[in-house]
Parts: sequence; structure tokens; C-alpha cells
Amino acid sequence: MSTRRHVTRLSLAAILVAAAALSGCSMMERQSNLVAFTTQLRAGNEVPPNTSQGSGSVDAVLNKDTNLFRWKVNYTGLTGPATAAHFHGPAAVGANAGVALAWPSPVRSPLEGRATLTPAQAADLLAGRWYANIHTAAYPAGEVRGQMTPRY
Repeated sequence: MSTRRHVTRLSLAAILVAAAALSGCSMMERQSNLVAFTTQLRAGNEVPPNTSQGSGSVDAVLNKDTNLFRWKVNYTGLTGPATAAHFHGPAAVGANAGVALAWPSPVRSPLEGRATLTPAQAADLLAGRWYANIHTAAYPAGEVRGQMTPRY
């Protein structure tokens, strides 16, 4: 093979490698706008705690570019049907707050939802100042609760 053909093939290979690398970086950058959240719903997390045997989980994703917030909820063992469920905030662990975002009705497990947050809501969520709460007739202030924690 001539030196010129060899250099041309090497140059083409270098361009393809660089393009693939840039494409990979672009994909990573595009995904860096997504922040995942999770929490475990427990009666002991309520303020004040209660003795319910209910439990559950919330997994969610916030798109920081659009403030689109999507969540999935699973729960079991509540004392009765859920009467309401919400994200509350802003509040630190161990503190109570008003409703920041209601979940769609009817509240049944499993449940999925989505909403576009305001900039202030997104900032509170990213700072770990939102919690998920499921209410029942036996526990109108909340039967199970969990602080939404970013997973970085």
C-alpha cells in the first residue's frame, strides 16, 4: 500500500473516531439535564410517625431544561384506600409543608404522573425539599411518606 493511501485511511479513521467521540459526548451532555429521584414511603417517615404497616416507593425524573417532572409510584399495605396523594414542599426531613403538586386521581398502585414544574418548584425538588405523601381515611394527614432524594 502506498504511503499516501495509508495516510488517507488513517486520516479517515481518525475523523470517524473523533466523530464518534463527539457524538458520545453529545449524548452524555443531553442526558446530564436529567436528574433521577427516589424515596421509600414509610409510616415512620410521617411527622409525627404512625404505626401503619403500609409501604411503597416513588421513582421520578426531572428534566432540568424543560422542568418536566415524571414519577412512578407503587405502594401496598395501607389501612384502606388512598384518599389523596401529593408531593409536599418546601420542607426538610422531619418538617411538614403544604401541597406542592397533587397526584392524579384516582390514587391507586401502581400510579404514574407528570407535570411541568415552576422554576421555584424545580429548585426546591433539586434541593431535596419535597416529600411524597399518601393519605387515607385512618391517617388524613398522611399514612406513608418519603423525602424525594436526588440520585447523582
